[in-house]
Amino acid sequence: TVTARGVRPARARLKQRILKRDKPRPPSAFASGATSMPTVGVIRDDLFALLGRSYTQDEFELLCFEFGVELDDVTTEAEQARKMGGGDSSANGALSTDVIYKIDVPANRYDLLCIEGLARAFRIFLGLQTPPEYEVSEPKTGERLLMTVEAETAAVRPFVVCAVLRGVTLDPKRYQSFIELQDKLHQNICRRRTLVAIGTHDLDTLTPPFRYRALPPEAINFVPLTEQTKSFDAKSLLEHYKTDGQSKHLAPYVDIIYDKERYPVIYDAEDRVLSLPPIINGYHSRIQLHTKDIFIECTATDYTKANIVLDTVVTMFSEYCEKPFASEYVDILYEADGRLDATPKMTLRQDEAAVADVNSLIGIDISPRRMCELCDKMQLGPARHVKEGTQEDGGPGRGRGGVIRVTIPPTRHDIMHSVDIIEDIAVAYGYNNVVNTIPKTLTVGAPQPLNHFCDLLRDEISRAGFSETLTHGLCSISENYELLRRSAESPNGNGPEYVSLSNPANIEYEIVRTSLIPGMLKTLHANRGAALSTPLKLFEISDVVLRDLEATNPSVSGGDDLGIVGARNQRRLAALYASMQGSGFEILHGLVTRVMQVVQVPHLLQVQEKAKEVAGGEEEDKKYSLIPSGGQTLAPRPKLAYRITEGADPCFFPGRCAQIFLCRLDDNDGIASEKSLGFFGIVHPEVLHNYGLAKIHAYPTSIVELELESLQYET
Repeated sequence: TVTARGVRPARARLKQRILKRDKPRPPSAFASGATSMPTVGVIRDDLFALLGRSYTQDEFELLCFEFGVELDDVTTEAEQARKMGGGDSSANGALSTDVIYKIDVPANRYDLLCIEGLARAFRIFLGLQTPPEYEVSEPKTGERLLMTVEAETAAVRPFVVCAVLRGVTLDPKRYQSFIELQDKLHQNICRRRTLVAIGTHDLDTLTPPFRYRALPPEAINFVPLTEQTKSFDAKSLLEHYKTDGQSKHLAPYVDIIYDKERYPVIYDAEDRVLSLPPIINGYHSRIQLHTKDIFIECTATDYTKANIVLDTVVTMFSEYCEKPFASEYVDILYEADGRLDATPKMTLRQDEAAVADVNSLIGIDISPRRMCELCDKMQLGPARHVKEGTQEDGGPGRGRGGVIRVTIPPTRHDIMHSVDIIEDIAVAYGYNNVVNTIPKTLTVGAPQPLNHFCDLLRDEISRAGFSETLTHGLCSISENYELLRRSAESPNGNGPEYVSLSNPANIEYEIVRTSLIPGMLKTLHANRGAALSTPLKLFEISDVVLRDLEATNPSVSGGDDLGIVGARNQRRLAALYASMQGSGFEILHGLVTRVMQVVQVPHLLQVQEKAKEVAGGEEEDKKYSLIPSGGQTLAPRPKLAYRITEGADPCFFPGRCAQIFLCRLDDNDGIASEKSLGFFGIVHPEVLHNYGLAKIHAYPTSIVELELESLQYET
């Protein structure tokens, strides 16, 4: 499996932060990779009350900077209304004049999206409190609540996770914060409710057990939260939300399920509707200020994110329970396969970072004990030092000071890698405390040879009239194999050749692509409106990833030891020709010829013909010369040639597929060895149909896919 956050990019981000610390800007601004950071609005006096003291604005800005967030704006409700140009002065006068701090937080710090989490994190950072211990307990009755998931839900929102908070004490401000956290999560990790939708209910108004169903919209009828007495069937309710001005905040979510044959819905034992996810809750089970027991349900298309969201809501508001930071298990029974799940997970994880890496990457020299103290400030405690050479140290390569082993609470789902731990240590240490030093080495930047080679090749292909595309590196198994009429099994019989993601965001991102062809065909589909009287000529030079159990890579700590990666990148060229004027098979044949010409690899027949023409007294290197008139003037690389033969790839039309081989020649210009570089040909009509191109693009399409690394490195 692969993760989205690799070692080297994270290391580069960390060093970038250190270099940019001259301007007082929070480190988190360089971290998340998101286009913008979420902004949390908190009432200043309420936040200061939770912190136990008041701050001047300058003092608070400094605290935010040291912690890794940023005070973006200082305003009031009345000021916000005035800036938005709404209402008259008398109406604005009724708005609160409490000072509101708008704080930018990292996009992956879901625990900072409400005043409860923000104040808790600040207090732990300042040493005013220790991190709480979160507890998930069994109900006092001894019997857990049960949520049964019917098989039909798999077609709409297949997952649900639940939790119970007992003895909650709410007031208007806590209630408002509870609602705002759900909204922030919906806009952030929930991706506007497409991945996860949160429902919260007054448990005392409901009768368990609960059922999560998927029913025809006309079979669902209930009073929604936006009404008090009027009942709607599900379809009518969505149509109402599309047009009702009072419900415009719900209109963006309607299309998520509007065209579905069945709508997801949650019932209690008396057939009362709890919610119609991801749109609206029922009025009957609404949360009120006197609510004591809260039932939380999160329906989702992404199981991992659903648990993150549930953990976040529980950890933030369980502090108001009769027993602080305690929640209660709920059993989830999936009828389709009989699987029994129990949530919330509230998992404590352990991870570690090498002591040498911490000092090296940050540019400091502190003791392991100090590192553990800094981890505790960032809610990664209890942290402990595992000394070098012990059995717990992880064996060879983890030495040079041992490792710092941290405990990751359920609030810190952003910790994915050892570099994230190092990043938090750097934040707690203080970027302004890192001393500027002159590098001990002098280096001159230059592109990697393969990248330089590919840039030159891009220029040549562009001059041939092709336009470059850049497609996504992740795709589904179906797109990569079934739609191309190919098998997912490795040619050597060692299982699948692809690398899969352990927690894909959705079905479209299951694996890392092993071919550039799916991206080319999807690009053609996206440009289906283009007139093909003028040929559409596209190309891409990019990487694919192949499973390789023997592939190695230097360890994070450096040194001579190599870690087994299990996969390798391979640089490839793909080009597509689509036109109503013909298949373009010969056009791509010409492109292959041009590519081989500029990389100085002659055709095998031309080498052998030149060998026949050698006469006594001729210079030996003319035996390998390939100098088309007006073309290449540099001598080809010796002992290399290519040949094209009939291929057999099910992606292409039978009899219209060619395979390209790179040949290593012996002294007599015979083939000593050869390897396949790729195929080109006319795409099979079934493949075009699979990608939705058969009806709208009734003309033949040709594609070439060529491996480039052998052309660069083999000599």
